[in-house]
Amino acid sequence: MDLGLQGKVAMVAASSKGLGFGIAQAMAAEGARLSMCSRTAHEVKAAASRLTDAFGTETLAATCDVRRADDIHAWVDGTITRWGHVDALLVNAGGPPAGLLLSFDDAQWQAAFELTLLSTVRMIRAVVPHMPLGGAILTVTSSSVREPIERLGLSTVMRSGVAGLVKTLADELAPQGIRVNNLIPGRIQTDRVTQLDQAEATRTGKSVEDVEAQYIARIPLQRLGSIEEFGAAAAFLLSPAASYITGASLRVDGGLMRSI
Repeated sequence: MDLGLQGKVAMVAASSKGLGFGIAQAMAAEGARLSMCSRTAHEVKAAASRLTDAFGTETLAATCDVRRADDIHAWVDGTITRWGHVDALLVNAGGPPAGLLLSFDDAQWQAAFELTLLSTVRMIRAVVPHMPLGGAILTVTSSSVREPIERLGLSTVMRSGVAGLVKTLADELAPQGIRVNNLIPGRIQTDRVTQLDQAEATRTGKSVEDVEAQYIARIPLQRLGSIEEFGAAAAFLLSPAASYITGASLRVDGGLMRSI
């Protein structure tokens, strides 16, 4: 199936590794031109080079901490200077720390807000004036927006705010022909999931292998997902092939989430 992404300009946040890289890779395979960013300059440059070498795609690699408004504007400005517009925006960022909800002080709440929710607002606000008819925005959240996850309360609260933002913006931007959707990962094999499993193993005294096995046992497909599978779903929602889908939340979870 041709997704219609050939030559489209896509901005993919936090794309040097993990879910972001999986999405950038899927977009590159479809022929999109990529503006990638990460907090670590050498990592995003290396990731962009990998995609150029593999697919021949045009790439721009930017250093951007999405908690900083100036960094976001510089990334957007660099993209517009290079290509003149943005057809697709993938909003993504690392997750807030794990812990019991009432253990976090005001500074930690503010940091989680800036990392997860305010960064989303800032990215979308900066990009929309440069997005033509038929543009698409996709946010990456968490299964916690459907089923709260133990010790990930900060993520649950902030990412649920992102889900509400997506539904509202889908209505507000529809007259401009811009679609806004949300992608919900289940247990995808990433460094973030590995770190959370290691933290749980340390806290509970279990082995990392046992922690992973207990999660896999709850997944109907009986395995973790890959970044390639997650990236394929994202590329579809960001493409013209999904032109009648907006305000939706798609779960890529192997059947893990039990909510209807």
